Amino acid sequence: MSGHSKWKTIKRQKGVKDMKRGAIFTKHSNAITVAVKQGGNISDPEGNFKLRLAIEAARAGNMPKENIDRAIAKAAGKQEVNLEEAVYEGFGPGGFSVIVEAFTDNKQRTVAEVKNTFDKNGGTMGAIGSVMYQFERKGLITVVKNGRSFDDIFMIAVDSGAEDVEEAGDEALIYCKPEGLAKVRSYLAEKGISIQNAELIYKPIVLFPISEKNFAEKAVAFVEKLEELNDVQKVFANFDIPDAIIII
Repeated sequence: MSGHSKWKTIKRQKGVKDMKRGAIFTKHSNAITVAVKQGGNISDPEGNFKLRLAIEAARAGNMPKENIDRAIAKAAGKQEVNLEEAVYEGFGPGGFSVIVEAFTDNKQRTVAEVKNTFDKNGGTMGAIGSVMYQFERKGLITVVKNGRSFDDIFMIAVDSGAEDVEEAGDEALIYCKPEGLAKVRSYLAEKGISIQNAELIYKPIVLFPISEKNFAEKAVAFVEKLEELNDVQKVFANFDIPDAIIII
């Protein structure tokens, strides 16, 4: 397990405290706004799968219903929404590869903040395409086993059209083509699989092994610094850190 899915596991094992609730809600609100914009201004989640994913993520983050409804209404209203997606690439301390996804209304501000975070924490911001070739775009569905065996979930996932399945403790990580995410998610739900999260990610195809504890701590801290930026939505890294050296 590595990259984005590995990072989620590390955060859970470390017991990392969430950012301030207001900051989390702002990120979810921005994701909802961009999903409506990218989905042709369709504000009905039944007709806009990206919006549906954004709403589910917001609910999982305990965002109140009124906040979600307000974000949808704002995005669907006549008021012009200037938020747009931006993707940045670079290298973390020691050389592991990083992709940063952001939603911003001011690209100059956001790129300056991201670059400053790279520079101050031992990383180097790269040009477009500098690390993208080390990742591939995938749909990721995280499911809870709930007493099911991994083999059972694996077979159902294969029947759904998924490409790969990884075991992660009480969960299973199901990967699929980006355009197949809605179909695979729907099939799993029909089969009674408990879905925790569904999202589009950058999955590393080239791994950067880290075996020293100090290096691992520095890498984890670097990704956390990027995630704390207001405009940043997700950070993907290709490091591969053994569970044995993660500080819990």
